[in-house]
Amino acid sequence: MHQTKLLKRAMTMLEGDKQERKDERDKTLGERVPVLQMSGLSLQDLQTLCKELHQKIDVVDEDRYDIASKVSKNSKEIQDLSQKIFELKGKMKRPNLRRVRVSADAMLGALFSSKVKESVDFKANLKTVKKEEEKKEEVTDWRKNVDAMSGMEGRKKLFDAGQ
Repeated sequence: MHQTKLLKRAMTMLEGDKQERKDERDKTLGERVPVLQMSGLSLQDLQTLCKELHQKIDVVDEDRYDIASKVSKNSKEIQDLSQKIFELKGKMKRPNLRRVRVSADAMLGALFSSKVKESVDFKANLKTVKKEEEKKEEVTDWRKNVDAMSGMEGRKKLFDAGQ
């Protein structure tokens, strides 16, 4: 029931779009192409009118040819660029890998040699790193330090200590 309503609504919208396009086309043609008034024209006037129409046809045909050549050039360029993109992405697809359950001993045997069957102690091969003791500065009362460094004497002490 609901789908039939949607289909009917879509059909009416489609018909409306077709009618709009037809009306727009008629309006555009009415603006660009004036109605021919051939009644009451002499032979000379008819020949002049035919010559003018032929000239307009030639101009329109040249424009059509130019546009068609631009379209073909652009489509060729699009095709070349899409081919380059395809080549840059690569033609090879990675195969789907299967999950395989292997024990650690079997994995080590496959890596090192097929004869190794006993388990390997991983910690035995690790490097040992010695930690250096950090130099700790003596913690003193900060108030004594501020009093000692205040004034010009304190600055002189800093300068002398720097040399």
